[in-house]
Amino acid sequence: MNRLSSAWVLRWRGGRALAGALLLAALSLSLLVSPVAWADLAGPTPADRQVTLAITALLKREHLLRHPLDDEISSRWLDQFLKTLDPMKVYFTQADVDEFMIQENQLDDLARRGDVNFAYKVYKRLLERIDERVKLVDELLAQSQDFSIDEELVIDPDKLQFPNNAAAVRDAWRKRIKYDLLVLKAEKIEGQEAREKLARRYHSFDKRMHQIDSDKLLEMYLTALTTAYDPHTTYMSPSSLKNFEIAMRLKLDGIGAALQFVDGYTVVSKVIPGGAADKDGRLKPEDKVVSVGQGTDGELVDVVDMNLDDVVKLIRGKRGTIVRLKVMPAGLNEPKEYSITRAEIELKDSEARSEIKPWGKKSDGSPYKVGIVNLPSFYMDMGGARDGAEEFKSTTRDVARLLKDFNDKGVDVCVLDLRNNGGGSLTESINLTGLFIDSGPVVQVKDADGRVQHYDDLERGAMWSGPLVVLTNKFSASASEIFAGAIQDYKRGIVVGDTSTHGKGTVQSLLDLGRQLFRGLPNAPELGALKITMQQFYRPSGDSTQNRGVLADIALPSLTSQLDVGESSLDHALAFDKVEESPFKPVDLVDELMVKELRNRSEGRRKQSEDFGKELKKIASYNQQKSRKRVFLNEEKFLADRADLNAEKEEEKNFEELNDPNRPVFKQDFYNDETLNITIDYLNLLKSQPVEAVGQR
Repeated sequence: MNRLSSAWVLRWRGGRALAGALLLAALSLSLLVSPVAWADLAGPTPADRQVTLAITALLKREHLLRHPLDDEISSRWLDQFLKTLDPMKVYFTQADVDEFMIQENQLDDLARRGDVNFAYKVYKRLLERIDERVKLVDELLAQSQDFSIDEELVIDPDKLQFPNNAAAVRDAWRKRIKYDLLVLKAEKIEGQEAREKLARRYHSFDKRMHQIDSDKLLEMYLTALTTAYDPHTTYMSPSSLKNFEIAMRLKLDGIGAALQFVDGYTVVSKVIPGGAADKDGRLKPEDKVVSVGQGTDGELVDVVDMNLDDVVKLIRGKRGTIVRLKVMPAGLNEPKEYSITRAEIELKDSEARSEIKPWGKKSDGSPYKVGIVNLPSFYMDMGGARDGAEEFKSTTRDVARLLKDFNDKGVDVCVLDLRNNGGGSLTESINLTGLFIDSGPVVQVKDADGRVQHYDDLERGAMWSGPLVVLTNKFSASASEIFAGAIQDYKRGIVVGDTSTHGKGTVQSLLDLGRQLFRGLPNAPELGALKITMQQFYRPSGDSTQNRGVLADIALPSLTSQLDVGESSLDHALAFDKVEESPFKPVDLVDELMVKELRNRSEGRRKQSEDFGKELKKIASYNQQKSRKRVFLNEEKFLADRADLNAEKEEEKNFEELNDPNRPVFKQDFYNDETLNITIDYLNLLKSQPVEAVGQR
């Protein structure tokens, strides 16, 4: 996917690279049977009105900012909605936007009446424009393109203008198609094959946009409203809420296959080990699912060009039931039909995992034992916790079990890897911190009235009392930052990684709209949920992590630190601030002189490292390309530019690694080798000076 189309998809799926990391894995697996909801956009439903009224009331009463729903929010709302639908300004015309802008200051008034007709008006216009643009794409692809001309394509949305006439539309799409063809040429796809691939991509996109139903449209429209308050307040439709709950409990019923959408096809990206498809043995990665049927004789429904969410709904189902898949196996042209019985699947790749790695040398010549815990998220089975289940899925329980194993096996130092951990349960972040400190405040929380309270680890003693290193990057957010900030404040361990973490210092609560509207009813209707920012959190020291994040003690150069994924790059993000310190007792396992020595040693090694030298050059090239607002459409210049570094590919690579279900616990590479070297340096420095012990549980 190129930068232009990936930018569109990121916006449309919620706009936040972080927020979907774990959710993406859940979306691509299977749970309950539900017929595909083909688009019926005749107009708003009664449920649309109920949901809109509920959300406007909750925003007024519960949101941290207590900002009124006024003309300012209305203007932001319209801006967010247009960015969601057409961020690169290639579908709507300036005349369309001028027409929409007539109601720029009226959306708030309409919302207070539960009126969302405007969303349908705008979206139907978008569909008309997409249909027109696809016809234009076919026409342009049938023509020859001159790649020797020195011209450029603007790729910065802030620098783009909506086209104001038919000639401007045609010129914008002519350049876009040239760019797409050059991207494919760089990937060794040329001529007729490239043109057919692009034609299929745009026609498939057209079909999928026509499949958007009223639930999904309402989700996009109301999330444009909620993100006008802050980036993390969002409306989840009933299907999105189910996916979120799956992501948190790491368990579902289905066949155990991760799916992705590739140019119109639903493609198997991974078969989950131990799942129903794995035990069946026939479904393989790269297979294309072309139709899906229910039971032994249900009609096979064509899923080519179908939205991935709708394909997932068809494949989902209660354990013990049968789903039939017509599949085009990778490398073959003959379809095959597989019947698979659904079963319970545990998402092992999304839970805490560990590895004990030998590294460095002790005085007796034997290696140190480094215990590494990879934690992708702070998960908790919210339903199990809410229902009072004795045993429910929990980050803290899983990590405690791994730490016990480290203690039993004589591990010398623990590394907790929170890179790419976008957060999750606030409760789990507090409880997990408690495994590493004796007792005391972990996080402070301020509400809309300015009241501050602290949440403490109340259980005396630590599960792991030895040296601790915390690894973070720019994708480490929210609950990850609570943990890393507390460890840093308590001087309990060192933080290594990108210069800073993501900078998400706000707390969201999940309000089920059906239960909010129909309190007391045992079977409240499924209306989705509002994930709303109600509080801001602060470290024990009083510093917020909002916007600024947690600064690493030892920062290592990496491309992730350069990506525009931090809180400060999001629209309407809250500012950094402070509250008073909550009294706590540091354990002094870290001091400034020690950190300075660790930095100096690491810098000395990196200066001698050929791999880090290449990384620094890559970062410089990436930043140079990223700073450009335009790309060359001259073939020679375009390919020469990419030969040095493909910034778009580097971004895609990072996002793919973030969501790779096959990722190892701890990848063997030069970056991780240096973190292990820092870890052993830290361990040796601790041995050379007296330190205060952490009590063992």
